[in-house]
Amino acid sequence: MAIRAYEAASPSRTHKAKSERRSGNAAVKASSKSIREQARALDENYDIVTGLFDKLEERVVGPKGIGIEPLPLLKDGSVAAEFAAQIKSAWGEWSLRPEASGVLSRPEVERLIVRTWLRDGEALANFIAGNVPSYVHLTDVPFALELLEPDYMPLEDDDTKGVTQGVERNEWGRVKGYHIFKKHPADSITYKAETKFVNADDMIHIAIRKRIGQVRGISLLAPVLVRLADIKDYEESERVAARIAAALAFYIKKGDPGLYAPNTEADKQTGERTIPFGPGMVFDGLIPGEDVGTIESNRPSALLEGFRNAMIRAVAAGTRGSYSSIARDYNGTYSAQRQELVESQSGYEVLQNQFIDQYARRVYRRWLQVAIAAGKIAVPADVDKSTVFNAVYIGPVMPWIDPYKEANAWEKLVADGFATEAEVIRSRGGNIAELKKQRREEITENREHGLVFNSDAYHEHYSKGESDDKKKRSDSSGDGDDGDKQDE
Repeated sequence: MAIRAYEAASPSRTHKAKSERRSGNAAVKASSKSIREQARALDENYDIVTGLFDKLEERVVGPKGIGIEPLPLLKDGSVAAEFAAQIKSAWGEWSLRPEASGVLSRPEVERLIVRTWLRDGEALANFIAGNVPSYVHLTDVPFALELLEPDYMPLEDDDTKGVTQGVERNEWGRVKGYHIFKKHPADSITYKAETKFVNADDMIHIAIRKRIGQVRGISLLAPVLVRLADIKDYEESERVAARIAAALAFYIKKGDPGLYAPNTEADKQTGERTIPFGPGMVFDGLIPGEDVGTIESNRPSALLEGFRNAMIRAVAAGTRGSYSSIARDYNGTYSAQRQELVESQSGYEVLQNQFIDQYARRVYRRWLQVAIAAGKIAVPADVDKSTVFNAVYIGPVMPWIDPYKEANAWEKLVADGFATEAEVIRSRGGNIAELKKQRREEITENREHGLVFNSDAYHEHYSKGESDDKKKRSDSSGDGDDGDKQDE
């Protein structure tokens, strides 16, 4: 059996064979609090980590938040354009103040949720719908979000109630609700930790889970936390060493003690003397037995940049990030940059889709449900009720490195029928309905004022058709045989 065993399973002098025997929940319970506090400290004090989370915010949510394009259908299968426009208008108005405190807009809320989720491992959002005692809604639709950090959810278990680290589940593992602290436990050391129960339908719990059956989340930085802390300490040491090296210092080497004697009254009193120093000076104030030397340093080390970049590449690999984006190092050929962008985009899309599934879709559907129930949005009779919540969710897309080449590629795909105009617009992060509306308005205005641009292919076609018609009429206007031949 020893011969058949995998070498990795057998500890040796060079292989310690560390193992994890705990369940996913037990591992998170023992580690999550310390890891998320370390991640927060690095986010607050280390520029590399701050830049990493900034870039993840930009690529998962973006500056405008997750775009939502309602797509309800009529009973004949066509898009209910007017109803969709009504929903989009109300959604845009609500997006100005969706959060309970009224401080943040929807894009700001989504970026903050993403940062908390990835840095701390999880984030919470409580739905406030309808009439709630002591709360006044700030929007026409009586719906708001209460954002909560994971600290609000205790890590203790209660097996008698089926509660695992603040999450209550049934015997099948389905979440029934959450036990939440009424106040942040770190706000006051004298506060009694009282909790309240929130139904699962009224709470969003978005988490990074890496084990089957894991209830709570773990920080995205967990695998690279030690490496990041080491890089930070090493950079700080090199920075201090460089500052010391930059401070030019001299020392006086004393030879035979018998030849040395204090030179001034100040030397006799303090044992120290100051030597003036200036550009191009000639100094002959040394006494017998003395020589002048300089304190030299080889800092910063020439190996610093290569070592630091290698460490950042490892951090990027462990966080679904991109080395170039984290290090802000964009050197390389077009092909190399394109390959890195394509590979890193897959990682961003995994996080983006997870955020849409666990957060954005649930918020939109609950908001629309409340808006309809409150009478703020009326569903037309000819709309298929089963499609009311249909929508397309649009996140940030992969940027174009060479817009000319990529625009030509999209143009060919559309012309050959392998892609649609909607795909092209969405690949640029646009909304097809809004773009079509703007195009209709500007083309109509251009035609009214006799303005012709290359973007209006109709004018070129129309002008060419009109010219051909005039030529045909001219050719057919002859007399005699020519006219008979034209008629034939």
